[in-house]
Amino acid sequence: MLLFILAYAGGALTIVSPCILPVLPFVFARADRPFVNSGLPLLFGMAVTFAAVATLAAVGGGWAVAANEYGRYGALLLLAAFGVTLLFPAIAERLTQPLVALGARMSERASQQTGSSSAVASSFVLGVATGLLWAPCAGPILGLVLTGAALEGASARTSLLLLAYAAGAATSLALALLVGGRVFKAMKQSLGAGEWIRRGLGVALLVGVIVIAFGLDTGYLTRPSLARSSKLEQTLVDKAGPASKAATAASAPGRELAVEGSSPALSGATAWLNTAPLTVEGLRGKVVLVDFWTYSCINCLRSIPYVRAWAAKYGSQGLVVIGVHAPEFAFEKNPANVRKATKDLGIDYPVAVDNDWTIWRAFKNEYWPAHYFIDAQGRVRHHHFGEGDYAASERVIQRLLAEAGQDGVPRDVVAGVDAAGAQAAGDSSNRWSPETYVGYERAANFVAPEGMVRDAPHRYAGAPSLSLNQWTLSGDWTVGSEHVVVDRAGGRIAYRFHARDLHLVLGTMDPGKAVRFRVSIDGKPPLADHGSDADEQGNGIVRGQRLYQLIRQGSKVGDRLFEIEFLDPGAQAYAFTFG
Repeated sequence: MLLFILAYAGGALTIVSPCILPVLPFVFARADRPFVNSGLPLLFGMAVTFAAVATLAAVGGGWAVAANEYGRYGALLLLAAFGVTLLFPAIAERLTQPLVALGARMSERASQQTGSSSAVASSFVLGVATGLLWAPCAGPILGLVLTGAALEGASARTSLLLLAYAAGAATSLALALLVGGRVFKAMKQSLGAGEWIRRGLGVALLVGVIVIAFGLDTGYLTRPSLARSSKLEQTLVDKAGPASKAATAASAPGRELAVEGSSPALSGATAWLNTAPLTVEGLRGKVVLVDFWTYSCINCLRSIPYVRAWAAKYGSQGLVVIGVHAPEFAFEKNPANVRKATKDLGIDYPVAVDNDWTIWRAFKNEYWPAHYFIDAQGRVRHHHFGEGDYAASERVIQRLLAEAGQDGVPRDVVAGVDAAGAQAAGDSSNRWSPETYVGYERAANFVAPEGMVRDAPHRYAGAPSLSLNQWTLSGDWTVGSEHVVVDRAGGRIAYRFHARDLHLVLGTMDPGKAVRFRVSIDGKPPLADHGSDADEQGNGIVRGQRLYQLIRQGSKVGDRLFEIEFLDPGAQAYAFTFG
C-alpha cells in the first residue's frame, strides 16, 4: 500500500516539474469548457493511455518503446492540427463539420444539452494523444516501477502502480485546470479577449508540439527538473524504491526494538560459501545479521566494508553475519563469479548463493542492500534498506548482543572503514544522474537517429549532441535485452552525466578474453579524475564481469561528457551507476 501511495504522490509532483510544461497547453486549451464533459475525459484519457503505454514497456520491452514512438509522432500531428484549429476557427468548422453532422443525426434529442457525447469523445481522444506524449517524460517513480517489473515480472500490480502514478498527475492537473478555468472565465469577462485567448492557446499548442518534436522536453527541460522537482520525486524513490538501490532507512531504532516477526527460513540457497548450510534453528542463541547484496550493485559495494567490520568486531561475542547474494544480472548467477567476487571483496563470513531468490522471497525483500537484524530467539527486530545510517545499525547489533546476555559489548561504533575504489563512499549531494541500464528491456534516455535495433548487429552513427543524462552508441554493436555487445574494435558509448563518480558494469563475451578500453572526459584523458579501473590516460582492461569504476573526479563536479572506446571486440556493457 505504501508503494501505491508513493507512486500516486510521485505522479502528483509532476505538476511542479518542467518536464510537464509542454503538456500544460494541451490541458488548458479546454479550460473554458465544462470540466465534467471536457477536462475530466481529457485527463482520464491521458491517465489510461499513460498507464497502458508504460505497462507495454514493462511487458514488451523494446518493441513497445518503438510502438510508443510511432504513437508519439501521431500524437504530435493530432495536437498540431488541434493548435491550427484554435488559430483559425474557419478551419476548425470545416474539419469538424462531418463529425458535427454525424453527431446531430445520432443525438437529435440530446442536441440541446450543454455537453454532448462528441465533446466527451473528442476530449478523451485529446487525452489519449497527450498521454502518448507524456509517457516518455515520466521521472524516477516510473523508472522504479518498470525496474521492479523487469526484476519480478510484469503483473497486475505493476499496471496498478502505473495507474496510481498517472492518477496522481491527473489529480494535480485537474486542480490546476479547475483553477485555470476560473481564471480563464474571468479574463474573458473582464477583457473581452476570448478570440485572442483562443489564438494564444493555439500558438501555445504549436510551440508545445515543436518543443516535444525537437526533444527539448526530455533534454533541456529535464535539466532543471532533475535539479529541482525531481529531487522531490527522487526522495520518494529513496524511501521505497524496489530496485533502485537507493538509500532507505525503513525503521530507526528507538528506546525499544519492536518484534517484527519470526525470522524466515534460510533454506533454498543453491550454494553456501565459507560455511556449511545454516538454518534459523541452528542459529538460536546467536544474533544474526542477514545482508542481501549482489556484487555489481554499487550501493552494496559501499556498505560491505561496514558489514565486514561488524563481522570482525562482534563475531567473538555471538554475532553471525550472513550475506545472501541475490543476483540482478545473469552473470551474477555463475557460482564461480560469486566465489571470486566474495574473495576479492574480502568477505570471509557465510554467504548464501540465492540464485532462485528463495530466501529473498521468504523475507519479502525488495531492496539491495537490505539488512535484517535477528535476535537470539530467532525474531526479526530491525531492518534497514540501502546505504547509510551505519552507526544506528551498529547500535542495534550492540543492543541485541546485550539482550542475549553478552558481557563487555563495545559501546563505540566503527568510525571509519578501509574502503577504496568503488567501495568508498559516494557524494549523493552532487549526483544528478540516475542509474541507467543499456539493454533494451530497461534502457532509458538513449539517443540515436536510427533508434535502438534489437538483437541484431548494427552500425550506429551516434548522436551529434547529448543533453544531460542522455547516452548514445557509435560503431558496431548488438543490443540485447540485458546488455550491449561491441562487435568490432572502435565501438564507443557516450554519456553526459553530472556526478562525482561514474561506474559501468562490464564483462566480456569470452570469459577468458581481456578487452582493452580507453575513457575520456569532454574529449580529453581523465588525468587526476580517473577511477580505480582506469589510469590517468583513461586506459583500462575488462577482465571478468563486474562493476568498473572509470571516473572519480577530484575537481569541481559539473555536467561532463563521458566516452568509452573499446579497442577490442567482445565487450559487454550492462548499466551505468553514479556516486
